[in-house]
Amino acid sequence: MVGLFFLLREDVHAPAALDTYQATPEKGRYLALVGNCTSCHTREGGKPYAGGVEFQTPFGILYSTNITMDRETGIGGWSFEDFFDAMKHGVRPDGTHLYPAFPYTDFARLTDEDIASLFLFVQTIAPEAVPARPNELAFPYSVRPLLVVWKVLFHDLDSYSPDMTRSDSWNRGAYLVEGLGHCGACHTPRNFLGAEKEDLALTGGVYLDKVKTGKFREWSGVNLTPAPTGLAKWNEDDIVAYLKNGQSRHAVVNGPMNDVVMNSTRFLTDADAAAMAAYLKGIPANEQRGSGAPDPETLRAGEIGYTVHCGSCHLPTGLGDDILGVSLAGSAIVQAENPASLLNVILYGPHLPAPPFVVDRTQMKMFGKKLSDQDIASIASYVRSSFGNRGGAVSPEQVGRQR
Repeated sequence: MVGLFFLLREDVHAPAALDTYQATPEKGRYLALVGNCTSCHTREGGKPYAGGVEFQTPFGILYSTNITMDRETGIGGWSFEDFFDAMKHGVRPDGTHLYPAFPYTDFARLTDEDIASLFLFVQTIAPEAVPARPNELAFPYSVRPLLVVWKVLFHDLDSYSPDMTRSDSWNRGAYLVEGLGHCGACHTPRNFLGAEKEDLALTGGVYLDKVKTGKFREWSGVNLTPAPTGLAKWNEDDIVAYLKNGQSRHAVVNGPMNDVVMNSTRFLTDADAAAMAAYLKGIPANEQRGSGAPDPETLRAGEIGYTVHCGSCHLPTGLGDDILGVSLAGSAIVQAENPASLLNVILYGPHLPAPPFVVDRTQMKMFGKKLSDQDIASIASYVRSSFGNRGGAVSPEQVGRQR
């Protein structure tokens, strides 16, 4: 079946010899930070890059693999061509197709030279003999050869092509966001086969990850376009501050983004962080269709609940306070098409990074033990429909699913 994949594709190409590239392990180490390789390939308490991270998907459970230099359980026996085929084509040396939870659909955008640098870096990773855990996928998703068809339909093998009408910085940002940063993996909605919907790129996605209790629940990746439900109120400096420090005037890092900031974006060069910000502010505003507006009774109940439990920190205007609570007006989390992340914060309190991360704000309580599903639904509906927001109504059933 792997041969059929290559026969069906006219855009497949092989890399040049490794020594023909201006590639270095030092450059590869930085690229691995940008790509956040450690978060996906290092489980909590495990050996660096030895895999075993659990990913729950609508199709079942996947576990990341060992990418250390162990020859039996890792990739120590891979050639550069083997590594290139995994990154570009999503194929192992034995011809097995990789599931796109490994985002080769984004990594295919990389230049051959950057893939070469990444290969030189992974060769420096100490070998760890950690066998891969077997995946737990439902049929027919467990049948890997079917990925041939999936790739023909959804996998673009072209490297990033610069837009000559844009600045070098904008193009660098596009290269990082669309490629190595694989931001669309969490911030773009997917179709029923798990492929990203290109017409809604970066308008927000939904994925499963752990909440503070350790249970897997839905999270909503926010709209990263400059739409009113996205980053309209953010300027480029705000985006840079968030990427580098986990905080801006508009938000504090929380939940699954903790690993992205702490293991990846805080290590960006200033130029690369600015480039990503320029790209995100320079793409067209776009958004998904939200839910309907809440009924007047829900709004009244939500306003009372907000005033009692939220207003002292986030203020009656929803604009927040520099020390107490972040602004809810124009918040991308508040207005996300799926309210999962907002509900997780209300139920469990903000899931902040461990030290050395410090946030100089009052710590929000866990309201899940204090308020009912109906109470939280009313408050969330009020917040999503007030202060200029247009996120729409939240049902008690949605709250119940997040508990």
